[in-house]
Amino acid sequence: MNHTGLVLEGGAMRGLFTMGVLDTLLKHDIIIPNVVGVSAGAAFGCNYKSRQYGRALRYNLRYCRDWRYCSFRSLIRTGDLFGAEFCYRTLPFELDPFDCLTFDTSSMDFWVVATDVLTGKPVYQRLDRVDDDCMEWIRASASMPMVSRPVEVGGYTLLDGGMSDSIPLRFMTDRGITKNVVVLTQPRSYKKQPANPLPLKLLLRQYPAMVDAMTNRHAMYAFQRAYVFEEEKAGNAFVICPEKPLDVGHTEHDSKKLQATYNKGVRAAESVLSDLKAFLRNDHSPSP
Repeated sequence: MNHTGLVLEGGAMRGLFTMGVLDTLLKHDIIIPNVVGVSAGAAFGCNYKSRQYGRALRYNLRYCRDWRYCSFRSLIRTGDLFGAEFCYRTLPFELDPFDCLTFDTSSMDFWVVATDVLTGKPVYQRLDRVDDDCMEWIRASASMPMVSRPVEVGGYTLLDGGMSDSIPLRFMTDRGITKNVVVLTQPRSYKKQPANPLPLKLLLRQYPAMVDAMTNRHAMYAFQRAYVFEEEKAGNAFVICPEKPLDVGHTEHDSKKLQATYNKGVRAAESVLSDLKAFLRNDHSPSP
């Protein structure tokens, strides 16, 4: 077993920073064998396992103004801000085909995180092959509360994984993955503010455990970031993140801002490439 991993934070369209990083890894043939993605980290990061350089940027630029992709019109008509049918059926199987064969035959362990709305706890799922359930797990991981319908898959009722495990580094270390590259979409100085509980209680009143998870998310997030930087200091984690807050909205329709966000990810990865390669070479964990 190779003991190196890749942890991908979410962040809606900030995920294009992550794709700039991942496409740079692909460009330099750096394939990390254990990956976990949350929300946009799952929805965009699956292109790393399918080895489709540039695909996530391409379809975001092409469809960022298409109401079927992301719009309040979609929310009103379908119940999802990011249109489920368009994003997880039409786009990957018709308009910009996802490479299912490469994904299915890859030896990479690719995990996604979603949140069980009945317990407020994270649920982890390994995705080995592309089928309807695979797409539903990715959709669940990226389904933002209050602007998405809960997703029923695997016997769970699920929403965005970032609500319960925003940066699942502990998940990786608990599995024995001892050297991890962590891609964050907020700068090192970032501190998440507490959420206003009133709209949560109104719109998610049938899911009180989910409300609790979201109300306490800022504390969970601070704890997880502290753990990431502790692991970095110990030499067990390699962190790549933007230097400053990314100027891109959750539902960004400006293609120039999307491109700029991606470019920042490319530059961030290129600037640490030699150090990253050295970090990955230093995985001396024994193979069984």
